[in-house]
Amino acid sequence: MLQIGLTGGIGSGKTTIANIFSTLGIAIYDADSTAKNLMNTNQQIMRQLTELFGADTYKDGQLNRTYLSSKVFNNAPLLAQLNAITHPATIKDSIDWFARQQGPYAIKEAALIFESGSEKYLDYTIGVWAEKELRIKRVLQRGGGLDRAAIEARMEKQMEESEKMKRCNFVIDNNGRTSVIMQVYEIHQTLLNLANG
Repeated sequence: MLQIGLTGGIGSGKTTIANIFSTLGIAIYDADSTAKNLMNTNQQIMRQLTELFGADTYKDGQLNRTYLSSKVFNNAPLLAQLNAITHPATIKDSIDWFARQQGPYAIKEAALIFESGSEKYLDYTIGVWAEKELRIKRVLQRGGGLDRAAIEARMEKQMEESEKMKRCNFVIDNNGRTSVIMQVYEIHQTLLNLANG
């Protein structure tokens, strides 16, 4: 079974693309929600985060995301330490998940595939590409309390989008000019052929 990565920057439409693959019967691993879940359930991670960031890291047994974000957002060394705690645990969890899947291929959806080094464990990677202004517009429309400045600040923290796309084996253009369903279907057929080859 092929292990596939699906990545793209904030607002690129990764989740929409993942949902299309899901309707084709492909299992999807959501790395971002899994990482959040692990930070609330994995005792070792919870202990390490509390040691690193202090007692306010958890509030009533749940991760205090606002507090944590404020600590790491403009502190690269602290962010690197946070990632060193969470990325290996999420990668291990995804490896275990892939091992349980059936079918020709399964997909791990993650914003930070290359940044976390998890591409080493994947056979192919699909990138979702959208222009910056469109991505900002999408994030503003979906709400969540982020303003334009906050969205741009997050974009700056992620790998440059063109570099990310260069590293992918397949790229889906999600600028609204080309049918994403057709693009997904073509990649799906290619992956089926590769899995059966």
